[in-house]
Amino acid sequence: MTDPRVLVLIPARMAATRLPGKPLLELAGLPMIVHVLRRAEASGIGRVAVATDTAEIAAVVMAHGGEAVMTRSDHPSGSDRIFEAASRLDPDCEAEIVVNLQGDFPTITPGNIRDVLAPLADAGVDIATLAAEIHTEEEATNPNVVKAVGSMVSPRRLRALYFTRATAPHGEGPRYHHIGLYAYRRKALERFVGLPPSPLERQEKLEQLRALEAGMRIDIGIVDSVPRGVDTAADLEATRRILTSRS
Repeated sequence: MTDPRVLVLIPARMAATRLPGKPLLELAGLPMIVHVLRRAEASGIGRVAVATDTAEIAAVVMAHGGEAVMTRSDHPSGSDRIFEAASRLDPDCEAEIVVNLQGDFPTITPGNIRDVLAPLADAGVDIATLAAEIHTEEEATNPNVVKAVGSMVSPRRLRALYFTRATAPHGEGPRYHHIGLYAYRRKALERFVGLPPSPLERQEKLEQLRALEAGMRIDIGIVDSVPRGVDTAADLEATRRILTSRS
């Protein structure tokens, strides 16, 4: 029995600029979105649904036994899409926590999905997310790798101070690769999507900075590895090899 207080939503759309039709691309015999769906279901943390504006994606999800909810096509972000989906699926607000799991993380582990809930055990935390320590210079200097900068509040948890595409923090010491998986308190998600884009969000092109600029608290669980996201054709082939080797 999954926890009715947790709703896991996977936003998915076909209009990715670098890899059109990404959710339905085949990986080791299954569409990408189905791999993500299976991992979310295996986490066992709550009800799982795919939030999409595309009937074809919804049909594939349902054909594989999953739940899908249709949302508007004009959402500026995945957070806006999951807020609409949560409102449709759970109008009575039974779910207290809404998890936003990106639909292009087919190698994420069920354990990591469970890990994102841990920081919310602290009542002062509005939003929880994950990061893993960076071990290579290429990762540290790559602007496509978002770095999480925070204060250590326990051996496996940071309180977020900033997120950046730059190499940060400066100097000796650990750096952390942010993983785009979020768990929101329901009220925090509602507040977040009601805020206008913030100056730092627009400058860095990082949505989570809107929450920090508004004074919301984001805590970061530290995990051991980063799931491979699929943004390019090269990512797709590498992920196919990973998933094929596991099957």
